[in-house]
Amino acid sequence: MTASEKPRALLSVYDKTGIVEFAKALDGLGFELVSTGGTARKLTEAGLNVIGVSEVTGHPEIFDGRVKSLHPAIHGPLLARLENEADRVGLEELGYAPISIVACNLYPFTAAANQEPRLDDPELLEMIDIGGPTMVRAAAKNHRNVLILCNPDNYSKVIDELHSAGSVNLVSLEFRQQLALEAFEHTASYDSAISDELHSRWIGRPESFATKEEQEIRLPDTLLASAHKLYNLRYGENGHQSAALYLDPKAAENHSTLVTAHVEGGKQMSYNNYSDADATLRLCRSLSTDEWPETPHACVIVKHNNPCGAALGKTQVEAYESALASDPESAFGSIICFNEPLEVETAKAMEGLFIEVLMAPRYADGAKEIIMQKKNRRVLTIESPNDRLAPLERILVKKAIEGGWIVQTEEAPIIDWAKAKVVTKIEPSQTEIDSMKFAVRVCEQVKSNAIVMVQGTATVGIGPGQTSRVEAVKIAARRAGDRAKGCVLASDAFFPFKDGLEQAANAGASAIVQPGGSIRDQEVIDAADQLGVSMLFTGHRLFRH
Repeated sequence: MTASEKPRALLSVYDKTGIVEFAKALDGLGFELVSTGGTARKLTEAGLNVIGVSEVTGHPEIFDGRVKSLHPAIHGPLLARLENEADRVGLEELGYAPISIVACNLYPFTAAANQEPRLDDPELLEMIDIGGPTMVRAAAKNHRNVLILCNPDNYSKVIDELHSAGSVNLVSLEFRQQLALEAFEHTASYDSAISDELHSRWIGRPESFATKEEQEIRLPDTLLASAHKLYNLRYGENGHQSAALYLDPKAAENHSTLVTAHVEGGKQMSYNNYSDADATLRLCRSLSTDEWPETPHACVIVKHNNPCGAALGKTQVEAYESALASDPESAFGSIICFNEPLEVETAKAMEGLFIEVLMAPRYADGAKEIIMQKKNRRVLTIESPNDRLAPLERILVKKAIEGGWIVQTEEAPIIDWAKAKVVTKIEPSQTEIDSMKFAVRVCEQVKSNAIVMVQGTATVGIGPGQTSRVEAVKIAARRAGDRAKGCVLASDAFFPFKDGLEQAANAGASAIVQPGGSIRDQEVIDAADQLGVSMLFTGHRLFRH
């Protein structure tokens, strides 16, 4: 083999978007084109002269194409340090031509893993690219001498850069580093997707198992995360902080998530908007179940990551008006979510309220137009099966802390109400128990310490995020006002002292639901009996930090 004097480009892509146009542009700039398999055929059909990889290596593709580019005649030129005389001379002695450009993207493993019907393991393993990542990493490592492209969006940028530089050898190091970094991110993301899917198949996802013990043994030994930046946000929690929105590759084809939701109207969503919208959507999904067939419509209003109102209603307007009545002052500048398509009547009811973000699975004809009459309102469509938000599922969540992460499973509270224990002389009525079920579901989404007061299936007072439980009761009672009389109160954790319960009873609470578990439980139970309040222990704590 003799080295060519022409610059050489190696093109081997699964996603062939734009590859013919890119190859023609390279051909016009005097490049010699080397290619593999399907890419070579496509380029040849387009009338381009292409050298097959087998012609370069002197070895045929083997094992149905499993091995084709793994050869010194390919990887020698990819890794040769041309600024190093020994490497340059060695390459010449071997008769290998340098490779100046590599365009390579990989078998679509994530798409294959998400395919329905599900591929069995042998079929899926065939979608793990071997030669591609090796070429990509080799070219990226030797980016001083090789331009590496993994994304068709970069084809035109490279052609523009070649025209501007006048020669491939004169392309700036900064541009080369930019492409190389993107390439390493590409292969890292690819490997992360493979390990995640195989962990799911061979070990099992922790969130897929019911018991704590089963979940624990399936937590991954190595925590991997891969996500693609969609765009920069206006700022972070405050103006001096930068922020961006990232997409989990597994959610890329799923338009039922917050990140993939269709956004219309107003300014660009901010970090705080997305954070609050996540809390709103999470609670609305939690309430979008079949547990309350008489009141199928859910409305959730959130401000600063805490619900200020949540309600179920026989009609959507009823749900909205009940949620708003819980704390109309805090609802100013809030995020609102409905579990079913927004109706025109509801849109009209919201006309006078300042809303930052509105979410629903769909919008009735004319409803969106009413909402967007005020220019700063953002409207998000969370596409959902049967136009109803899917219930909240158990997921695995991670939180960054100094030096690492803490990881846990998260889900709506699963309480066996048949095993919940009435601990007071007075028993709650069935109506109160039904309200307790709703109150607990809301309470789980309120930052701790949390107190939620409800009437029926609507909140009337919420005391969120306090360092003192008795203070949380006071806040909830103050917001409820007269509506606290005869209310059901839910606490996310036990009452450590009887003062919190006494405060609740004095405000008017007639029934209380709490986990129990304090060393002073009996003291609290005695106080409830003295005050004529019924109380039920669930044994299920609901902290949200």
